Amino acid sequence: MCKSRIYDTVQAAARRVPGHKRGEVFSEIKTPAVGGDLTMVRCAGRWLPLGLTVDPISGLVLTVDALSGEDAATLKEWMAPIAKAVGAEIVVTDDADGFKGVADSMGMQHQVCRQVCKAHVQRNTDALIESLTPLVREDKDGSLLEIGVASEQAMSDLRRLGELVRSRQPEEEAELEKMHLRYKEACPPKRGEKASVAYRLRLLFLDRWELWKRLTRYRTWRGPGGEKLDGTNNPSERAIGNWIKERYRPMRGYKVPQNAVNLSRLLAWAGNHLDRGDRGGADLAMLLG
Repeated sequence: MCKSRIYDTVQAAARRVPGHKRGEVFSEIKTPAVGGDLTMVRCAGRWLPLGLTVDPISGLVLTVDALSGEDAATLKEWMAPIAKAVGAEIVVTDDADGFKGVADSMGMQHQVCRQVCKAHVQRNTDALIESLTPLVREDKDGSLLEIGVASEQAMSDLRRLGELVRSRQPEEEAELEKMHLRYKEACPPKRGEKASVAYRLRLLFLDRWELWKRLTRYRTWRGPGGEKLDGTNNPSERAIGNWIKERYRPMRGYKVPQNAVNLSRLLAWAGNHLDRGDRGGADLAMLLG
């Protein structure tokens, strides 16, 4: 058989994979948690966003969809029916602002995966602490003195923040709130002015305080059956690597967007059966008839 014939056969099988309309999921899975992530594949010379949702408890893939964009409205339109279909009460994603808006607009709890905390929030926090430390020590603009905060206190707050982003305990939220309130009187810059040191500290502590619940929710959340989250986005990342990127790597890209979706869905469908130990159910002959 020639390569094109094999490819056409695979695409024909992929079009028959069940449960992939918007709002439908593989095997009608029910789960109190839904994880979501995005990836990009090259298609006809352009980057095509693919959205993948998983059950973060079992690791099974729920859906694979082509998306028109990565904005909050598009993400909500994509994830809301899926979360409703599986009966989820918590969303597990990375810390992209779009996903935060989706969880809030749906009235759901949100867990920002801790790997992102290590790879992004922690790294970003360390970089900000490093850049702000000499400015805080000298207080050249006098902004700390203006709000009645000593340089030594600000230095101590920065050191403590560096410790907190590593420990990530739910009860530490109150400590972050206290730090933020210490700088709440710092004034925002006027047009054409640079932000003062005190105002930059105000924004830094506010951001980490508001993010804290999303970073630490996995430590306290329990599903109706006692289900737990490990705080990572491993199921989504593993599914993207196995069922989308692994096939995509040796290719120059897809020509038709639907083919990219079809093939990813087929591989994920087969992967779900293999993860369940059902090797017979993953047989392509089942789809080819």
